[in-house]
Amino acid sequence: MYADSGQTQRRLPRGGQSNGDATIDRRVYIIGSGNIGKLLAHSLAGLPNRPPITLLLHRPYLIQLWHKEGQAIELITDGVAETRTGYDVELVRPTYYSQAGTTSPSRDSDASEINDGNKDIDPGPLIHNLIVTTKAQHTIFALSAVKDRLTHESTILFLQNGMGVIEEVNEKVFPDVETRPNYLLGITTHGVYPKSSFSAVHAGFGITALALISRYPSSGPIVPIKQRDWARSSRYLLRTITRTPVLAAVGFSETDMMQLQLEKVAINAIINPLTVMFDCQNGDLLYNYRITRTIRLLLSEISLVVRSLPELQGIPNVKLRFAPDRLENLVVDTAGKTFQNISSMLQDVRNGKETEIDYINGYLVNKGEQMGIKCVMNYMLTQMVKGKQQMTGRKIDDYVPFGPTKGTRA
Repeated sequence: MYADSGQTQRRLPRGGQSNGDATIDRRVYIIGSGNIGKLLAHSLAGLPNRPPITLLLHRPYLIQLWHKEGQAIELITDGVAETRTGYDVELVRPTYYSQAGTTSPSRDSDASEINDGNKDIDPGPLIHNLIVTTKAQHTIFALSAVKDRLTHESTILFLQNGMGVIEEVNEKVFPDVETRPNYLLGITTHGVYPKSSFSAVHAGFGITALALISRYPSSGPIVPIKQRDWARSSRYLLRTITRTPVLAAVGFSETDMMQLQLEKVAINAIINPLTVMFDCQNGDLLYNYRITRTIRLLLSEISLVVRSLPELQGIPNVKLRFAPDRLENLVVDTAGKTFQNISSMLQDVRNGKETEIDYINGYLVNKGEQMGIKCVMNYMLTQMVKGKQQMTGRKIDDYVPFGPTKGTRA
């Protein structure tokens, strides 16, 4: 394990407090060095009485780039660059293995494939406050590196696109409810795009919505967590994020957060995969009769699934909020505001990278199947995006196809 100290790290006892001191550990760990990760790290570093911040990096070359680029994070807003320093960095080794035996964030693997490694090796300091900003499909891979440093007193904030991540984390990383960390869930509307590995452009201001999520699975209406039952690390992390002016963070109930997530998933389930299939900018989906017909067919499935979810039954105005017409208005409005943007899913496909489709359209398909609803349009679109990504990836890798082996058919 490699640590680069801008500030000295403390090794805390497993009880979570330092030498009987009642104050909770203030250090915030961030895993995921993408656009939102850089925005969070830069914003938190600008606070008065800032918390100690550790960036968890999973590749040695990122450590080299960190030193090469001045051990700082740069954020450019309205053409003005601001650089902040004083971070710690740490190299962590994910131990999640795919069925092929390689280290990979494979969604098809099961919980037994998280390698515990050598338990005699000290995993490192206990983590009380962890923010995960990786792509949804890389979450299990990332958490496998630090799962032994998290306890039931820790809190993880998931700030990602898509849905279904927490259910997967519960199944594959923290199956024991009693030792499972506490969860905060967040979505953000800030627009950020990369300039270099540790530099980003803050192109559009938005808000960040946060909610405390129950770590106990539920198949019915959501039961809110009483504030007196909140973990101290959850309170601290929520306060720290909400007092960061740039993030414009607001707290919501778990029920409200789920509805906000579903709205964002409905929008992304249209714009992201369709821009992939047409290889176009977001705004090119507008004012096209054939595409509008396709959007309406997809939204009819999405609306039916969302309005049938047991977690939302009995909540006022859900039927109107997720009606196909209203969802179409949200999609058109978003595509219009981001007319010249290239969706993140299209960027991933062009680079031959795995996409978040399983956590967007795939999530809706799975939820529909659980309720006996066949989402054939969304299933087809999911498979088409995966096929397009595989085709592009093969071209990038100079893939050489082999003919069928004896006894098989092409």
